[in-house]
Amino acid sequence: MKRTHFAKQLNEDIIGQNVNVAGWIEDIRDIGKIIFLVIRDITGPIQVIVNPKKFPQINEIPRQSSIIISGEIQKSKSKEMKVELRLEEIGETFYAKHPLPIDPTGRLESALDKRLDARALDLRNENVSNLFIIRSIALEIIRKTLRDELFIEVNTPKIIGSASEGGANLFEFDYFKRKAYLAQSPQLYKEQLILAMDRVFEIAPYFRAENSNTVRHLTEFYSVDIEAAFLDYHDIMEIMERLIKNIITGIKNTGLLDLKENDLVQNILLENKFERLTYNNCIEELKKNDQKVEYGDDLSDLSLRKLGQLHQGFYFITEWPLKLKPFYILENERDPFLSNSFDLQIGYLELISGGSRQHDPDKIRSRLKEQGLNPNNFSQHLRVFDWGMPPHAGCGLGLDRLIMSLTGTLNVREVVLYPRDPDRISP
Repeated sequence: MKRTHFAKQLNEDIIGQNVNVAGWIEDIRDIGKIIFLVIRDITGPIQVIVNPKKFPQINEIPRQSSIIISGEIQKSKSKEMKVELRLEEIGETFYAKHPLPIDPTGRLESALDKRLDARALDLRNENVSNLFIIRSIALEIIRKTLRDELFIEVNTPKIIGSASEGGANLFEFDYFKRKAYLAQSPQLYKEQLILAMDRVFEIAPYFRAENSNTVRHLTEFYSVDIEAAFLDYHDIMEIMERLIKNIITGIKNTGLLDLKENDLVQNILLENKFERLTYNNCIEELKKNDQKVEYGDDLSDLSLRKLGQLHQGFYFITEWPLKLKPFYILENERDPFLSNSFDLQIGYLELISGGSRQHDPDKIRSRLKEQGLNPNNFSQHLRVFDWGMPPHAGCGLGLDRLIMSLTGTLNVREVVLYPRDPDRISP
C-alpha cells in the first residue's frame, strides 16, 4: 500500500473516492460504537472513522505510531474538518515505544533542552514544524529575489587555511599535519568572485568560537551573504530591504503564523521605507535619553535596547566609526573617521552587517596593519585586487536571527533544527 494523498489534498471534490493516507497517530477516542482516530502528516490532521468490530486492534496501537491506511472519503460532521476518512484497510504499522521522551502534541510541556534532545519527535508538534516550513519558504524567497536581482549563487570553502577577518573566534584543527580553520565568513572569497561574476550570493553555515550562551548566539549559524560589483552600501541596503519585505509578504501568505500574536510581522507597513539613522543620530538620541555613551564607542546591548524602544520595526544604522569595522570596509568620503557601512536592526538585535568595500590594495594593507594583522597572511587575497578589482559592496544576513524575529520566537535555538552552542554538540 502506497500513500496517494496528503491531508491537505483531502477535500469535498473527492468525496466517495478511496484514498491511501499515511502519518502518525496523534489521538484515539473510543466512544463505544465508533472510534475516532486522528492521523497527522506534515500538512495537517486527518480524521478517521473506525468501526471497532471490524478493527478491534486499533485501540492496541500506541499513539505516535506511524501507519498507512486506506478508506473512503466522506463528508464530516465536525466543524473543524470538511471531510473525513472511513477506515477500510490497515496497511503497515510502525509502533512507537512508550514512554516517549517528550509529548510531541504539546499538551505536556517540555523544557527546550529536553525537546532538542528528542528533536525528531519534537517536530511532530505542528507549531514546531511550522517554524521550519516558514524557514524553507524564506530560503526559497531569498533565492528568487536575489536571482531576480541578477545574483549568482556560489559555494565557497568552509575549511580554510587562514582567517578571513583576523584570528579571533576561529575553530582551529589539524588538517593533514597543517593548521586549518572553520570559516567564520565567506568575505574574502565573495569579494574575489565579483571580479568576474559581478554579483554573487551564498547561503551557508559558518562557525564562530565564541563562548556565548545567549538566546541569540550559536557557534554554528546560517548566513545569507551577498557581494556586488559597481554598487555601494546604499544600493545594498535597498536590495536587502526589498528582500526582507518579500520574505514578510511570503510568510503572511502562508497562513502558518497567528499574526495577531506577532506584532512585528503584523505591524510592518511594506509600503514604508525602513528608517535610516546615522551613528551620529544614535549617539545624540541616546544622550538625550540619559544613556552613557561616548562618541566613537560601540553601542552596548543596553544602548541598542533603548534605540529599539525609540524605533519600532526594522531600522538601519549607517556610517559607523571606521575603527569598529573590519579592514575591508571603505572609509567615508566626507569624514574618514567614519565608514560607508550599515547594520540592519530589529529592536536591539543586529540582523545584517554590511558596507562598501575598500578596493585599493595599498589602503587595505594599511588597514590590516592598523588592526594588528599581517598583510603577508592575506597575500593571495590582495593579489586579486591588482587584476582590475572594481568598487563593490556587500553584506551578511543572519538567517537564524531573521527567522527568530519574524516568527516571534524568543530563542534562536527554536528555529535551528540541531543547534550548536558551547554546551551542545548533539544530537
